[in-house]
Amino acid sequence: MTPIDPSRFYTGLVAELYEPLRSVTPDPEPYAGFVARWGEPALELGCGSGDPLLDLRARGFDVEGLDSSPDMLARCRRAAVERGVEVVLHEQSMQTMNLDRTYRSIYVAGPTFNLLPDDDAALRALVAIRRHLSADGAALIPLMVPAPTPPNALGRARTHTNGDGTEMRVTSVAEHRDELARCQITTLRYEHVTPAGVVSEDRPWLLHWHTQAGFRELASAARLHVATLRTPAGAPATADDPIFVAVATPAR
Repeated sequence: MTPIDPSRFYTGLVAELYEPLRSVTPDPEPYAGFVARWGEPALELGCGSGDPLLDLRARGFDVEGLDSSPDMLARCRRAAVERGVEVVLHEQSMQTMNLDRTYRSIYVAGPTFNLLPDDDAALRALVAIRRHLSADGAALIPLMVPAPTPPNALGRARTHTNGDGTEMRVTSVAEHRDELARCQITTLRYEHVTPAGVVSEDRPWLLHWHTQAGFRELASAARLHVATLRTPAGAPATADDPIFVAVATPAR
């Protein structure tokens, strides 16, 4: 199954089921701390339905959101209204974003950068980030090397039961991994089970990963300097850490 662009992946049934079925809710603290350190205005890339963007807006941070999925942005707008929070949102992709201002803080919400399908798209995104960074600003980019799905986990659903008794499910049904291309494509089956029947759709979820050295090279080509590479807990990242967070500043 051929992967699709994230702007079309997170639409329809997937957008509806995304929040109830996600395994982790982003912790707003690291992002709030980053913006407090580097300053405002700030821009959240891959803001989706509003986590952690709306938490930061509720704290008074001057932060805008950007995402390529119109369905996810619609959900973010509804959530903002429900919380009584005003927010500026941009429907653009990371690699093609063209906004009319620069930002002192730009951060990617979670490992969204891994959704970019190859090094070319990643480089274009980094160039766009560099173009939108203030001279004294910084970008925060969480990255990961995904683990293969264990064979015994294929076909096992993650479920959520709604208040009305209907059930939502997501199941990894197949996976292809290419170590040379640093790419993993997992076929995910999304299902909404209601008394009227089952609405189901299979979508290919692509993750493309970077080595720490490879990411430094891409950042350098985009005229960004990787100032630090740390674990999510804040310790210096070692070469074997599968999850690491890059902080990049404009190269001088």
